[in-house]
Amino acid sequence: MTELERRIKAKIPGPDTGIEVRHTMCDICSPGMHCGINAYIKDGKVIKIEGIDGHPSNDGRLCTKGMANREYIYREDRIKTPLKRVGKRGEGRFEPISWDEAYAEIAKGLNRCKETYGAESVAFYSGYSKWYRQMLRRLAYAFGSPNYGCESSACYTAAFMAWKVAAGEQGNPDMGNSDLFLGWAFNPFYSSYMGAHNAMELKEKGLKFLIVDTRRTPATEKLADLFLQPKTGTDGALAHAIANVLIENDWIDRPYIDRYVYGFEEYAEYVRQFNEGNIESITGVPYPQVVAAARLIHENPRMSCNESSAPLCHHRNGLQNYRSVMALLAITGNFDRTGGQKLSVHSYMHVPCGFETRENQYLYETRPGDVKEPVGAERFPLWNYLEGEMQAMDMPRQILEGKPYPLRAVFALGLNGRMFPDSGRMFKALESLDFFVDTDLFMTDTAMWADIVLPACSSFERGEFKPYPGGVAWYTSPVIERIGEARSDVEICTELARVMDLPDEVLKNGYEYFIQHYILDDFGVTVEELKKADLPVRIAEVSTHGDLELLEKGLNTPTGKFELKSAIIEQHPEWGLEPLPTYKEPLDDADPEAYPFVFTSGSRIPGAIHSRLHKVPRNRSLQPEPTADMNQADCDRLGVKEGDWIEISTARGAIRVKVHPTLSVPEKLVNLFHGYSEADAESIMDGDHLDPYSGFPAYRSTRCAVRKAGGN
Repeated sequence: MTELERRIKAKIPGPDTGIEVRHTMCDICSPGMHCGINAYIKDGKVIKIEGIDGHPSNDGRLCTKGMANREYIYREDRIKTPLKRVGKRGEGRFEPISWDEAYAEIAKGLNRCKETYGAESVAFYSGYSKWYRQMLRRLAYAFGSPNYGCESSACYTAAFMAWKVAAGEQGNPDMGNSDLFLGWAFNPFYSSYMGAHNAMELKEKGLKFLIVDTRRTPATEKLADLFLQPKTGTDGALAHAIANVLIENDWIDRPYIDRYVYGFEEYAEYVRQFNEGNIESITGVPYPQVVAAARLIHENPRMSCNESSAPLCHHRNGLQNYRSVMALLAITGNFDRTGGQKLSVHSYMHVPCGFETRENQYLYETRPGDVKEPVGAERFPLWNYLEGEMQAMDMPRQILEGKPYPLRAVFALGLNGRMFPDSGRMFKALESLDFFVDTDLFMTDTAMWADIVLPACSSFERGEFKPYPGGVAWYTSPVIERIGEARSDVEICTELARVMDLPDEVLKNGYEYFIQHYILDDFGVTVEELKKADLPVRIAEVSTHGDLELLEKGLNTPTGKFELKSAIIEQHPEWGLEPLPTYKEPLDDADPEAYPFVFTSGSRIPGAIHSRLHKVPRNRSLQPEPTADMNQADCDRLGVKEGDWIEISTARGAIRVKVHPTLSVPEKLVNLFHGYSEADAESIMDGDHLDPYSGFPAYRSTRCAVRKAGGN
């Protein structure tokens, strides 16, 4: 082997090897990360992936998902041309067509529904990834439909709603200045690895950790000074019990409460019912541990908190659970204070970067007036009041029932039908539509049901604006040519608006126009300047505020205070919702004797996010088969051991999976990792088991039965 051959084999960049390093980012998971990537390119193809040193999100590191980008973008099932269905829905029989033909078919199909049923009969839906959402919303509004919605109908938004109700805006933990970190469902080792790195460093410096989680996780084992393990969905009751101990012992900040908190007296009276006499029966947490948690909070007065939006909110009492945990910050005087929780502006895509943009102006300035309410508005009035967009969890019901008005077409970017509880109902809804368009990188289970399928780009094949905390931003450039005829999602929105001649010239001007004129103009920076930067660069000075400054000024709530009792809900008794963060039983109404176990899904695994990497062989090898975690004692009673088959059943059906006996989950809990087509967790969940406050699905609190199943 020659020296040159050795250098090529080692993937060493240089003119002699023909290998070049180009910079891009990973968008496989949520906008909260989007790590920087060095893509090693030879002959136009990615041959190696590594993290970018100095990147503000990952500083040279990558998780198993990020490391899979090369295999991900070159998957064999990449869609390479627009496709038109020629078989029955769900059969997967398509023929290639041109982009012009695809746009013409889409325009005809959407306009036909608009003429027959009205513009509101067409829904515009966003799944993953999320970077194009502003333009898809504008497309919906330009078409005249109020029905823009997204997968955040089941992810994150309920947490944002809870913050809006309490404080008008979201607060983030000032963890580096805290004495105690309250990690409620905090497990960054699987879902935010740089957060784990930061937490471990702070623990070495003396930060105390109170971890609350239904399961034992790396965070409970590596970080916790005290670990509480409540039954799934009982977080609100546990938070109230801790609050009651704090109040009874006067371990609270009364001057702060008197000046800055609304509804304390009613709240204090309410939480008295969660006490030594009942808290263990409700939550499974022994009362001495509740007292120990309150004492730990008292002894470490500067407390910040992570109240993970998914585990807390994926119950029919989810938003109230979230509010209950947040209340601990208010009664201890740890909101809008150093070392506690501090309000942070959402700069872009719900990422707090320290500076304000006019993203919301772009989102809402063309919202049509004098139209019908979006899907879910009647059923989830608080969601509609705060978010003003379609609550997509109600979409399959409305498609099938036609109430309160017909919903006959869906234009989707990245729709995953298997994320909807009772996913079978969702696929029936898609089958019944007059017209369905889906855009994706791959031929997914959902795309198989579409009339027109459009091929999308990966982040390696397009450019994108991305800001990060600290006032920095970037505009990436493509590092490889597009796979087949794939186009970026924002190009699809722009080009369709032009083909249909929709009345929105700003939308027709495209993505770069939006970024330049609604964001960068305010900071004297151009898109072209950002494109030339190898790494994110500072474009804005980070705005900061002093302790209690925003509380003194008045929060963006009806009372101007942190609201333990929501004045918004209080002003709308017709909604039938509780202004206080009341606690309700989380489980569904199935017979507990027939269904004695609790079925939960949604937990993260290191090698995947939802189903996005299950068809990447290396990642699939980390968890090759759908597997349910069950407590060892339950497995012993059922007579099953590692790798045996079990059947999990509910009133809606049954699935067969392998079992993993463990001590990480409590008895009577069945934790199934989701996203596997052959064992779809959502298929046996109730599509109407939803939180009345947010509309979020109860992925984590369904009664079920379990039995040993034979066969392979």
